[in-house]
Amino acid sequence: MWTLTALLLLATLEKPILSLHPPWTTIFKGERVTLRCDGYHPLLLELRPISTLWYLGHLLLPSHKKSIEVQTPGVYRCQTRGAPVSDPIHLSVSNDWLILQVPYAAVFEGEPLVMRCRGWYDKIVYKLHYYLDGQAVRYFHSSTNYTVLQARASDSGRYQCSGTMRIPVESAPMFSTKVAVTVQELFQTPALKVMSPQEARGGVVLRCETRLHPQKRDTPLQFAFYKYSRPVRRFDWGSEYTVPEPEVDELESYWCEAATATRSVRKRSPWLQLPGRGSALDLQSTIASAPQAAALAPGNKPLSFRKPPVSRSVPSVTSVPNITSAELQLPDGEVPTARPHACAPPPAPLERSKGDLQPKVDLLLREMQLLKGILSRAVPELKDSQALPELRKTSNAPTSHVPVNPETPETAVMES
Repeated sequence: MWTLTALLLLATLEKPILSLHPPWTTIFKGERVTLRCDGYHPLLLELRPISTLWYLGHLLLPSHKKSIEVQTPGVYRCQTRGAPVSDPIHLSVSNDWLILQVPYAAVFEGEPLVMRCRGWYDKIVYKLHYYLDGQAVRYFHSSTNYTVLQARASDSGRYQCSGTMRIPVESAPMFSTKVAVTVQELFQTPALKVMSPQEARGGVVLRCETRLHPQKRDTPLQFAFYKYSRPVRRFDWGSEYTVPEPEVDELESYWCEAATATRSVRKRSPWLQLPGRGSALDLQSTIASAPQAAALAPGNKPLSFRKPPVSRSVPSVTSVPNITSAELQLPDGEVPTARPHACAPPPAPLERSKGDLQPKVDLLLREMQLLKGILSRAVPELKDSQALPELRKTSNAPTSHVPVNPETPETAVMES
Protein backbone atom coordinates (compact mmCIF):
# COMPACT_ATOMS: atom_id res chain seq x y z
CA MET A 1 0.00 0.00 0.00
CA TRP A 2 2.75 2.41 0.96
CA THR A 3 4.70 1.49 -2.17
CA LEU A 4 1.73 2.25 -4.43
CA THR A 5 1.12 5.57 -2.67
CA ALA A 6 4.77 6.52 -3.03
CA LEU A 7 4.77 5.71 -6.74
CA LEU A 8 1.63 7.77 -7.31
CA LEU A 9 3.13 10.68 -5.39
CA LEU A 10 6.37 10.57 -7.31
CA ALA A 11 4.48 10.39 -10.60
CA THR A 12 2.71 13.66 -9.82
CA LEU A 13 5.80 15.56 -8.66
CA GLU A 14 6.53 18.77 -10.51
CA LYS A 15 10.00 19.64 -11.68
CA PRO A 16 12.05 21.71 -9.22
CA ILE A 17 12.75 25.41 -9.71
CA LEU A 18 16.37 26.40 -10.33
CA SER A 19 17.37 29.97 -9.38
CA LEU A 20 20.53 32.05 -9.76
CA HIS A 21 21.97 34.58 -7.27
CA PRO A 22 22.80 37.29 -8.26
CA PRO A 23 20.26 36.96 -11.10
CA TRP A 24 22.58 37.59 -14.09
CA THR A 25 23.50 35.05 -16.75
CA THR A 26 26.88 36.64 -17.57
CA ILE A 27 29.73 37.14 -15.06
CA PHE A 28 33.40 38.10 -15.21
CA LYS A 29 36.11 35.48 -15.14
CA GLY A 30 37.01 34.56 -11.56
CA GLU A 31 33.59 35.46 -10.07
CA ARG A 32 31.26 32.96 -8.40
CA VAL A 33 27.49 32.70 -8.35
CA THR A 34 25.08 30.59 -6.28
CA LEU A 35 22.62 28.11 -7.76
CA ARG A 36 19.64 26.98 -5.66
CA CYS A 37 17.28 24.07 -6.34
CA ASP A 38 13.80 24.35 -4.77
CA GLY A 39 11.50 21.36 -5.03
CA TYR A 40 9.50 18.80 -3.04
CA HIS A 41 11.59 16.32 -1.04
CA PRO A 42 9.41 13.37 0.12
CA LEU A 43 10.46 11.14 3.01
CA LEU A 44 8.62 8.00 1.93
CA LEU A 45 11.22 5.80 0.28
CA GLU A 46 14.18 6.51 2.54
CA LEU A 47 14.78 7.39 6.18
CA ARG A 48 16.95 10.33 5.17
CA PRO A 49 15.83 13.21 2.86
CA ILE A 50 16.16 12.53 -0.82
CA SER A 51 19.29 14.30 -2.02
CA THR A 52 19.52 16.83 -4.87
CA LEU A 53 21.27 15.92 -8.10
CA TRP A 54 23.22 18.54 -10.07
CA TYR A 55 24.11 18.44 -13.77
CA LEU A 56 26.55 20.52 -15.81
CA GLY A 57 25.59 19.63 -19.35
CA HIS A 58 25.47 15.83 -19.26
CA LEU A 59 27.99 15.62 -16.41
CA LEU A 60 26.72 14.69 -12.93
CA LEU A 61 28.29 16.94 -10.28
CA PRO A 62 29.43 15.42 -6.95
CA SER A 63 27.42 17.82 -4.73
CA HIS A 64 24.01 16.84 -3.30
CA LYS A 65 23.28 20.04 -1.42
CA LYS A 66 20.33 22.28 -2.06
CA SER A 67 22.66 25.17 -3.09
CA ILE A 68 26.04 25.19 -4.79
CA GLU A 69 28.56 27.85 -5.88
CA VAL A 70 29.87 27.69 -9.43
CA GLN A 71 32.20 29.68 -11.69
CA THR A 72 32.40 27.39 -14.72
CA PRO A 73 30.40 28.38 -17.81
CA GLY A 74 27.82 25.97 -19.14
CA VAL A 75 24.23 24.75 -18.83
CA TYR A 76 23.14 23.81 -15.30
CA ARG A 77 20.15 21.69 -14.19
CA CYS A 78 19.03 20.12 -10.94
CA GLN A 79 16.76 17.25 -9.93
CA THR A 80 15.25 15.80 -6.78
CA ARG A 81 15.35 12.03 -6.90
CA GLY A 82 12.31 10.67 -8.68
CA ALA A 83 11.15 14.07 -9.95
CA PRO A 84 11.66 15.56 -13.44
CA VAL A 85 14.74 17.63 -14.27
CA SER A 86 14.48 21.40 -13.79
CA ASP A 87 14.60 24.00 -16.52
CA PRO A 88 18.17 24.91 -17.50
CA ILE A 89 20.21 28.00 -16.69
CA HIS A 90 22.96 28.97 -19.12
CA LEU A 91 25.88 30.66 -17.37
CA SER A 92 28.38 32.67 -19.43
CA VAL A 93 31.85 33.82 -18.27
CA SER A 94 33.46 36.82 -19.99
CA ASN A 95 36.97 38.24 -20.05
CA ASP A 96 35.93 41.52 -21.74
CA TRP A 97 36.12 45.01 -20.27
CA LEU A 98 32.38 45.48 -20.63
CA ILE A 99 29.51 42.99 -20.25
CA LEU A 100 25.73 43.32 -20.56
CA GLN A 101 23.88 41.40 -17.83
CA VAL A 102 20.26 40.31 -18.38
CA PRO A 103 17.90 38.27 -16.14
CA TYR A 104 18.33 34.50 -16.13
CA ALA A 105 14.58 33.85 -15.74
CA ALA A 106 11.98 34.29 -18.46
CA VAL A 107 10.41 37.74 -18.66
CA PHE A 108 6.67 37.81 -19.40
CA GLU A 109 4.44 40.51 -20.83
CA GLY A 110 3.62 43.19 -18.29
CA GLU A 111 6.62 42.40 -16.07
CA PRO A 112 9.64 44.72 -15.66
CA LEU A 113 12.69 44.00 -17.81
CA VAL A 114 15.96 45.09 -16.12
CA MET A 115 19.48 44.88 -17.54
CA ARG A 116 22.75 46.48 -16.61
CA CYS A 117 25.99 47.36 -18.36
CA ARG A 118 28.87 46.43 -16.06
CA GLY A 119 32.52 47.38 -16.28
CA TRP A 120 35.50 45.23 -15.31
CA TYR A 121 35.94 45.12 -11.51
CA ASP A 122 32.79 47.27 -11.27
CA LYS A 123 34.44 50.32 -12.76
CA ILE A 124 32.06 53.18 -13.58
CA VAL A 125 30.96 53.26 -17.21
CA TYR A 126 30.57 56.76 -18.72
CA LYS A 127 28.69 57.90 -21.83
CA LEU A 128 26.58 54.77 -21.57
CA HIS A 129 24.39 53.71 -24.50
CA TYR A 130 21.95 50.78 -24.66
CA TYR A 131 21.09 49.31 -28.08
CA LEU A 132 18.25 47.11 -29.33
CA ASP A 133 18.90 45.39 -32.66
CA GLY A 134 21.57 47.96 -33.49
CA GLN A 135 19.44 51.02 -32.64
CA ALA A 136 20.22 53.20 -29.59
CA VAL A 137 17.29 53.15 -27.12
CA ARG A 138 18.68 54.92 -24.01
CA TYR A 139 21.62 57.10 -22.97
CA PHE A 140 23.01 57.68 -19.46
CA HIS A 141 25.87 59.86 -18.29
CA SER A 142 27.27 57.06 -16.11
CA SER A 143 26.52 53.50 -14.93
CA THR A 144 22.73 53.05 -14.73
CA ASN A 145 20.47 50.05 -15.23
CA TYR A 146 18.13 50.08 -18.21
CA THR A 147 14.55 49.25 -17.13
CA VAL A 148 11.40 48.61 -19.13
CA LEU A 149 8.57 48.90 -16.58
CA GLN A 150 6.05 46.80 -18.54
CA ALA A 151 7.68 44.62 -21.15
CA ARG A 152 5.97 43.88 -24.45
CA ALA A 153 6.68 41.43 -27.23
CA SER A 154 8.19 44.32 -29.20
CA ASP A 155 10.91 44.60 -26.52
CA SER A 156 12.37 41.25 -27.61
CA GLY A 157 15.62 41.32 -29.57
CA ARG A 158 19.39 41.45 -29.29
CA TYR A 159 20.68 44.01 -26.77
CA GLN A 160 24.12 45.58 -26.48
CA CYS A 161 25.73 48.40 -24.51
CA SER A 162 28.71 50.70 -25.03
CA GLY A 163 30.60 53.24 -22.96
CA THR A 164 33.98 54.50 -21.77
CA MET A 165 35.98 53.81 -18.58
CA ARG A 166 38.81 55.68 -16.86
CA ILE A 167 41.70 53.18 -16.75
CA PRO A 168 43.35 55.48 -15.57
CA VAL A 169 42.34 58.01 -18.24
CA GLU A 170 39.13 57.87 -20.20
CA SER A 171 39.27 55.15 -22.81
CA ALA A 172 37.81 54.92 -26.27
CA PRO A 173 34.19 53.62 -26.50
CA MET A 174 33.96 49.90 -25.77
CA PHE A 175 31.14 47.55 -26.74
CA SER A 176 29.73 44.53 -24.96
CA THR A 177 28.75 41.24 -26.58
CA LYS A 178 25.18 41.13 -27.91
CA VAL A 179 22.70 39.24 -25.74
CA ALA A 180 19.34 37.85 -26.94
CA VAL A 181 16.29 38.72 -24.81
CA THR A 182 12.82 37.24 -25.40
CA VAL A 183 9.65 38.54 -23.76
CA GLN A 184 7.30 35.58 -23.27
CA GLU A 185 3.57 35.77 -24.04
CA LEU A 186 1.56 35.79 -20.80
CA PHE A 187 -1.66 34.56 -22.42
CA GLN A 188 -2.92 34.01 -25.93
CA THR A 189 -5.14 36.40 -27.85
CA PRO A 190 -8.70 35.65 -26.69
CA ALA A 191 -11.43 34.30 -28.95
CA LEU A 192 -15.16 34.92 -28.48
CA LYS A 193 -17.29 31.80 -28.97
CA VAL A 194 -20.97 30.91 -28.72
CA MET A 195 -21.57 28.29 -26.03
CA SER A 196 -25.28 27.44 -26.08
CA PRO A 197 -28.68 29.18 -26.22
CA GLN A 198 -30.45 29.75 -22.92
CA GLU A 199 -33.87 28.22 -23.31
CA ALA A 200 -35.25 29.94 -20.23
CA ARG A 201 -34.48 33.47 -21.37
CA GLY A 202 -34.10 32.91 -25.07
CA GLY A 203 -30.62 34.47 -25.04
CA VAL A 204 -27.23 33.17 -26.14
CA VAL A 205 -24.18 32.58 -23.92
CA LEU A 206 -20.83 33.93 -25.16
CA ARG A 207 -17.49 32.87 -23.70
CA CYS A 208 -14.16 34.71 -23.96
CA GLU A 209 -11.54 31.94 -24.23
CA THR A 210 -7.77 32.25 -23.84
CA ARG A 211 -4.85 30.21 -22.48
CA LEU A 212 -2.19 31.21 -19.97
CA HIS A 213 1.47 30.26 -20.28
CA PRO A 214 2.19 27.04 -18.31
CA GLN A 215 4.53 28.89 -15.95
CA LYS A 216 1.84 31.53 -15.30
CA ARG A 217 -1.26 29.37 -15.15
CA ASP A 218 -2.15 30.77 -11.70
CA THR A 219 -2.36 34.35 -12.98
CA PRO A 220 -5.94 35.67 -12.54
CA LEU A 221 -7.56 37.26 -15.59
CA GLN A 222 -10.58 39.49 -16.01
CA PHE A 223 -12.89 39.77 -19.01
CA ALA A 224 -14.99 42.51 -20.62
CA PHE A 225 -17.55 42.29 -23.43
CA TYR A 226 -18.38 44.87 -26.09
CA LYS A 227 -21.04 45.47 -28.73
CA TYR A 228 -19.33 47.49 -31.43
CA SER A 229 -17.44 50.10 -29.34
CA ARG A 230 -19.90 50.13 -26.43
CA PRO A 231 -19.07 47.99 -23.35
CA VAL A 232 -22.00 45.76 -22.41
CA ARG A 233 -20.15 44.30 -19.41
CA ARG A 234 -17.06 45.85 -17.89
CA PHE A 235 -14.10 43.88 -16.54
CA ASP A 236 -15.14 41.06 -14.24
CA TRP A 237 -13.80 37.66 -13.23
CA GLY A 238 -16.42 35.78 -15.25
CA SER A 239 -15.49 34.73 -18.78
CA GLU A 240 -19.12 34.33 -19.95
CA TYR A 241 -21.80 36.82 -20.97
CA THR A 242 -25.46 36.25 -21.86
CA VAL A 243 -26.77 38.26 -24.81
CA PRO A 244 -30.35 39.51 -24.19
CA GLU A 245 -33.02 38.11 -26.47
CA PRO A 246 -33.73 41.41 -28.33
CA GLU A 247 -30.04 41.59 -29.37
CA VAL A 248 -29.60 37.99 -30.48
CA ASP A 249 -29.89 39.01 -34.13
CA GLU A 250 -26.74 41.15 -33.79
CA LEU A 251 -24.27 38.59 -32.42
CA GLU A 252 -21.67 39.39 -35.06
CA SER A 253 -21.23 42.84 -33.54
CA TYR A 254 -19.76 41.45 -30.28
CA TRP A 255 -16.12 41.05 -29.19
CA CYS A 256 -14.35 40.60 -25.85
CA GLU A 257 -11.19 41.65 -24.05
CA ALA A 258 -8.99 39.78 -21.54
CA ALA A 259 -6.64 41.54 -19.11
CA THR A 260 -4.69 41.10 -15.92
CA ALA A 261 -6.05 42.53 -12.70
CA THR A 262 -3.66 45.50 -12.93
CA ARG A 263 -4.43 46.00 -16.67
CA SER A 264 -0.73 45.74 -17.43
CA VAL A 265 -1.58 43.31 -20.25
CA ARG A 266 -4.76 43.68 -22.29
CA LYS A 267 -5.71 41.75 -25.42
CA ARG A 268 -8.88 41.94 -27.51
CA SER A 269 -10.52 39.23 -29.54
CA PRO A 270 -11.62 39.38 -33.19
CA TRP A 271 -15.30 39.80 -34.04
CA LEU A 272 -17.50 36.86 -33.19
CA GLN A 273 -17.52 34.37 -36.06
CA LEU A 274 -20.84 32.53 -36.19
CA PRO A 275 -21.01 28.90 -37.35
CA GLY A 276 -22.30 28.21 -40.83
CA ARG A 277 -25.56 26.64 -41.78
CA GLY A 278 -26.09 23.05 -40.78
CA SER A 279 -24.07 23.35 -37.56
CA ALA A 280 -25.18 21.87 -34.26
CA LEU A 281 -26.14 25.35 -33.01
CA ASP A 282 -28.82 26.85 -35.23
CA LEU A 283 -28.02 30.57 -35.37
CA GLN A 284 -29.22 31.24 -38.89
CA SER A 285 -31.50 34.04 -37.72
CA THR A 286 -28.78 35.69 -35.60
CA ILE A 287 -26.42 36.77 -38.36
CA ALA A 288 -25.88 40.53 -38.27
CA SER A 289 -26.02 42.67 -41.38
CA ALA A 290 -22.70 42.28 -43.15
CA PRO A 291 -22.04 45.95 -43.99
CA GLN A 292 -22.74 47.10 -40.43
CA ALA A 293 -20.52 44.48 -38.84
CA ALA A 294 -17.61 45.18 -41.17
CA ALA A 295 -17.90 48.94 -40.95
CA LEU A 296 -17.23 49.05 -37.21
CA ALA A 297 -14.58 46.35 -36.87
CA PRO A 298 -12.12 47.08 -34.02
CA GLY A 299 -8.99 48.86 -35.15
CA ASN A 300 -10.39 49.69 -38.61
CA LYS A 301 -11.62 53.02 -39.92
CA PRO A 302 -15.37 53.31 -40.64
CA LEU A 303 -16.21 52.15 -44.13
CA SER A 304 -18.95 53.44 -46.44
CA PHE A 305 -21.29 50.93 -48.04
CA ARG A 306 -23.57 53.42 -49.90
CA LYS A 307 -24.05 52.42 -53.51
CA PRO A 308 -22.76 55.15 -55.86
CA PRO A 309 -25.49 56.76 -58.05
CA VAL A 310 -25.74 55.76 -61.68
CA SER A 311 -24.89 58.61 -64.06
CA ARG A 312 -27.57 59.12 -66.72
CA SER A 313 -26.54 62.13 -68.81
CA VAL A 314 -28.69 63.24 -71.79
CA PRO A 315 -26.79 63.81 -75.06
CA SER A 316 -26.65 67.37 -76.35
CA VAL A 317 -28.96 68.47 -79.19
CA THR A 318 -26.09 69.40 -81.52
CA SER A 319 -24.37 66.02 -81.24
CA VAL A 320 -26.30 62.76 -81.51
CA PRO A 321 -23.98 59.83 -82.18
CA ASN A 322 -25.42 56.72 -83.73
CA ILE A 323 -25.51 54.40 -80.71
CA THR A 324 -26.59 50.82 -80.89
CA SER A 325 -27.30 48.37 -78.10
CA ALA A 326 -24.10 46.46 -78.85
CA GLU A 327 -22.03 49.53 -77.94
CA LEU A 328 -23.67 50.15 -74.56
CA GLN A 329 -21.57 49.60 -71.46
CA LEU A 330 -22.11 49.96 -67.72
CA PRO A 331 -21.35 53.35 -66.17
CA ASP A 332 -18.03 53.64 -64.37
CA GLY A 333 -19.68 54.25 -61.00
CA GLU A 334 -21.64 50.98 -61.16
CA VAL A 335 -19.62 48.76 -58.79
CA PRO A 336 -20.75 46.10 -56.29
CA THR A 337 -21.00 47.18 -52.69
CA ALA A 338 -18.36 46.01 -50.17
CA ARG A 339 -19.08 43.06 -47.92
CA PRO A 340 -17.33 41.73 -44.82
CA HIS A 341 -14.66 39.07 -45.09
CA ALA A 342 -16.93 36.42 -43.64
CA CYS A 343 -19.27 36.57 -46.66
CA ALA A 344 -18.63 35.36 -50.19
CA PRO A 345 -17.16 37.98 -52.55
CA PRO A 346 -19.73 39.78 -54.73
CA PRO A 347 -19.86 39.00 -58.45
CA ALA A 348 -17.96 41.23 -60.83
CA PRO A 349 -19.93 43.71 -62.99
CA LEU A 350 -19.35 41.63 -66.12
CA GLU A 351 -20.82 38.59 -64.41
CA ARG A 352 -24.25 40.17 -63.90
CA SER A 353 -27.12 38.41 -65.58
CA LYS A 354 -28.61 39.66 -68.81
CA GLY A 355 -31.98 40.13 -67.13
CA ASP A 356 -30.56 42.78 -64.75
CA LEU A 357 -29.15 44.87 -67.63
CA GLN A 358 -32.08 44.56 -70.09
CA PRO A 359 -34.33 47.23 -68.45
CA LYS A 360 -31.52 49.81 -68.59
CA VAL A 361 -30.75 49.00 -72.23
CA ASP A 362 -34.42 49.36 -73.23
CA LEU A 363 -34.68 52.68 -71.41
CA LEU A 364 -31.64 54.12 -73.18
CA LEU A 365 -32.89 52.94 -76.57
CA ARG A 366 -36.26 54.63 -76.05
CA GLU A 367 -34.54 57.86 -75.06
CA MET A 368 -32.37 57.76 -78.19
CA GLN A 369 -35.38 57.19 -80.46
CA LEU A 370 -37.20 60.11 -78.87
CA LEU A 371 -34.19 62.40 -79.38
CA LYS A 372 -33.87 61.31 -82.99
CA GLY A 373 -37.51 62.31 -83.68
CA ILE A 374 -37.00 65.69 -82.03
CA LEU A 375 -33.89 66.34 -84.13
CA SER A 376 -35.63 65.40 -87.36
CA ARG A 377 -38.11 68.24 -86.76
CA ALA A 378 -35.74 70.76 -85.16
CA VAL A 379 -32.98 70.75 -87.78
CA PRO A 380 -35.07 72.09 -90.73
CA GLU A 381 -36.55 74.85 -88.55
CA LEU A 382 -33.08 75.77 -87.35
CA LYS A 383 -31.81 76.04 -90.93
CA ASP A 384 -34.68 78.32 -91.99
CA SER A 385 -34.32 80.65 -89.00
CA GLN A 386 -30.58 81.08 -89.52
CA ALA A 387 -30.64 81.39 -93.34
CA LEU A 388 -32.80 84.60 -93.61
CA PRO A 389 -30.51 86.93 -91.57
CA GLU A 390 -27.49 85.65 -93.45
CA LEU A 391 -29.07 86.48 -96.83
CA ARG A 392 -29.83 90.05 -95.78
CA LYS A 393 -26.33 90.78 -94.40
CA THR A 394 -24.30 88.98 -97.00
CA SER A 395 -26.30 89.41 -100.22
CA ASN A 396 -23.11 89.55 -102.26
CA ALA A 397 -21.85 86.26 -100.93
CA PRO A 398 -22.24 83.35 -103.34
CA THR A 399 -23.22 80.79 -100.74
CA SER A 400 -24.37 80.60 -97.13
CA HIS A 401 -23.69 77.63 -94.92
CA VAL A 402 -25.74 76.71 -91.90
CA PRO A 403 -23.44 75.95 -88.87
CA VAL A 404 -24.37 72.45 -87.91
CA ASN A 405 -22.23 70.11 -85.89
CA PRO A 406 -20.33 67.82 -88.27
CA GLU A 407 -21.28 64.83 -86.17
CA THR A 408 -24.98 65.41 -86.96
CA PRO A 409 -26.12 63.16 -89.81
CA GLU A 410 -28.39 65.85 -91.34
CA THR A 411 -26.27 68.77 -92.75
CA ALA A 412 -27.37 71.16 -95.53
CA VAL A 413 -25.85 73.85 -97.78
CA MET A 414 -28.06 76.63 -99.17
CA GLU A 415 -27.19 78.38 -102.46
CA SER A 416 -28.16 81.99 -103.15
